[in-house]
Amino acid sequence: MTLAATSAFGLNTVDWEQRVDVDRLRGDRLQRLRAQLEASELGAVLAFDFTNIRYMTATHIGTWAVDKLIRFALLVRGGEPIVWDFGSAARHHQLYAPWLDHPSDERNPSGARAGISTLRGAFNPDANIAEEVARKVRRELDLYGLAGEPVGVDVIEMPVLAALRDAGVTVTDGQQVFLEARRIKTDTEITLLSQAAAMVDAAYDSLYSFLRPGVRENECVGLVSKTLYDMGSEFVEGVNAISGERCSPHPHVYSDRIIRPGDPAFFDILHSHMGYRTCYYRTFAVGSATPAQRDAYTRCRDYMDRAIDLVRPGATTADIVSVWPTAQEFGFPDEEAAFALQYGHGVGLSIWEKPIFSRLVSLDHPEVLEAGMVFALETYWPSADGLGAARIEEELVVTEDGCEVITKFPAEDLLVAGQRYFAVGGPLPTLREPQSHRNRPRG
Repeated sequence: MTLAATSAFGLNTVDWEQRVDVDRLRGDRLQRLRAQLEASELGAVLAFDFTNIRYMTATHIGTWAVDKLIRFALLVRGGEPIVWDFGSAARHHQLYAPWLDHPSDERNPSGARAGISTLRGAFNPDANIAEEVARKVRRELDLYGLAGEPVGVDVIEMPVLAALRDAGVTVTDGQQVFLEARRIKTDTEITLLSQAAAMVDAAYDSLYSFLRPGVRENECVGLVSKTLYDMGSEFVEGVNAISGERCSPHPHVYSDRIIRPGDPAFFDILHSHMGYRTCYYRTFAVGSATPAQRDAYTRCRDYMDRAIDLVRPGATTADIVSVWPTAQEFGFPDEEAAFALQYGHGVGLSIWEKPIFSRLVSLDHPEVLEAGMVFALETYWPSADGLGAARIEEELVVTEDGCEVITKFPAEDLLVAGQRYFAVGGPLPTLREPQSHRNRPRG
């Protein structure tokens, strides 16, 4: 019997149960990247993006460095991965990353080496750091007889780009090679993505118990972060905590706003478990909800359910976005202005991978869904009273005959969080008009 990749395995490794096979994970990722490289016109791919470096080399030096472009990795046709790493991290990999040893390849006996890029320009340009990066890359191309072949790069600093060109290296876009390799997830990757989502399930349970009038958005961020780090999260990338009138328009950043009775509040929790991300929205009403807020949530959920019903191999991103509203229907002049409110995106080692779902691009440039894809779908709807909005996001695995939702915290109906209040006639209703004790228009 084979368990589904979305089974709820424990997070630890044990000797009495088959769980995540990290050796298989490393091998499968490299095999897929090699296949995409072979199918391309490139002689090699050069990565500065941390997620691509991890996919290629299975190395990680912490999240403090993700925005610094300080390390780089190269895979040439017929060769093994090489990662030039930050100071002592290279020595650490030599000791603890044996999969980077290549004794059978005399040209590349070790794929763990010391190297540094330009620190985003902080090094004095006269130190020739960019030229040294180019020299290292050109040397490997020469060793494998690939000096005349183009090299695909994901992201790059201008001095390094100039140095590579000066060294005779033809540089072109390599991001598509990486993203195509990462488009379909292996069973191991799906397991890790499911575990990451399960950790967010727990964070939402903690948040539901914590929400009440008087807490601030930033306190909610702190609670979620602690819950996830206590569970072993590698990186809490961000927590969107949005409440009250801040829900419409969606600002995409939390504040120190105090949550009040009857407020809508929605959250997006993004974190990393063994490199695999989540992007996972939920909406709550605090204490009670207005009819307008309930109706906004119902409509938001309906758009989500219509989309999920269409997900299966052979469907396209155009099929999905066709059941979502146009930007003009919810108050925006065009799809660019409303971008990412009705949205979908692949999830993996980064939160935005292929495929992308948006009326901005998908109707004219559809992508076909395939089994093994993992992506998130997000819907949004502002409430008719102009005071709030609803936001829902589900992560899905495309199966052979449909899909499976791996975001399990309840979202079928709008949840009311916070204390229940009792009046002399019994409990206050959870559906009520705002300021129902003095519900009169001003003026």
